[in-house]
Amino acid sequence: MIYYTQLIFVKKGAEADFNAFEEKVLPLLNDHNGKLIYRLRPDKNCVVEMNGELPYEIHFVSFGSKVDFENYKNDPKRLAAMALKNNSIEKVILIEGAEI
Repeated sequence: MIYYTQLIFVKKGAEADFNAFEEKVLPLLNDHNGKLIYRLRPDKNCVVEMNGELPYEIHFVSFGSKVDFENYKNDPKRLAAMALKNNSIEKVILIEGAEI
């Protein structure tokens, strides 16, 4: 099992495009042995300490293998929705990890 955490920074005013992208691609996780464990929208009231900007969303997902993750990334249905992502996301920080 492999885990990915994404800190997602959305452009101001582009939240609708980002949410439309998520509606199209999150259901595809199941097709690639993936699972959405958490999808969080933090606000400043829940932060104990911060040394940067607050992400719009934080995703924590798992896949059976790195190959499953790569297959998800390259899914034609996901790729067809990339314009929504590219128009709405300022940056993403992706962290790969494993259960210990």
